[in-house]
Amino acid sequence: MHGARQNGRCIANFYTAIFLVIDKTSPSVATALADVHDGATIMIGGFGGAGMPVALVDGLIAQGARELTIVANNAGNGETGIAALLKAGRVGKVICSFPRQVDSYVFDALYRSGRVALELVPQGNLAERMRAAGAGIGGFFTRVSFGTELAKGKEVREIDGEMHVFETPLRADFALIKAELGDRWGNLTYRKSTRNFGPLMAMAATTTIASVHEVVPLGDINPEHVITPGIFVQRVVEVPRLEMAA
Repeated sequence: MHGARQNGRCIANFYTAIFLVIDKTSPSVATALADVHDGATIMIGGFGGAGMPVALVDGLIAQGARELTIVANNAGNGETGIAALLKAGRVGKVICSFPRQVDSYVFDALYRSGRVALELVPQGNLAERMRAAGAGIGGFFTRVSFGTELAKGKEVREIDGEMHVFETPLRADFALIKAELGDRWGNLTYRKSTRNFGPLMAMAATTTIASVHEVVPLGDINPEHVITPGIFVQRVVEVPRLEMAA
């Protein structure tokens, strides 16, 4: 009985130590991005401007990593965010669903001149490939893209009388996402549509870096309201709302 009580105290002390020690907050954007290396594959959250982690992308430009592969919904708008990263000459390849839009002139010029490669992925496939990576699934079959240029070189199989194309998981070295609130364990909540690809990217990346409007004390976020659990987040950096895009 004495041994059981002692073991119980040891276990309680162990978890108390974990509770006190874990702190994923970074003092600055520069610190959070310090180990991003040349040639890294980086997922960047956002649907247009909604949820775009502009402060992190600007920090990545200042950090200096080159020949990056960027995974995102689109290839940048105007000259901010991903477009600014492209303009700075830091990107070698873009994997996205919507490379062209009214204000994608930075990407357009780079692609037409052969300075940036493009892998076009239908939006649903993009999301599902990230989800597959996070869930440890080796791939999936989908009807999307069958019979098009996007299916060339991929395995094709007939399932229930319809042709399907095999898609592989999409992983990344880093994910840069934007959330509303976070705590020092990395638990995150989002604000409305800014959530978009953030949770999937956090699961699919080796290192997830989240900018948040506010780092709150442990317990302030109702567990039922956590969207991205801290197990998928390695670093949290607080960026005042005025410095963050909508």
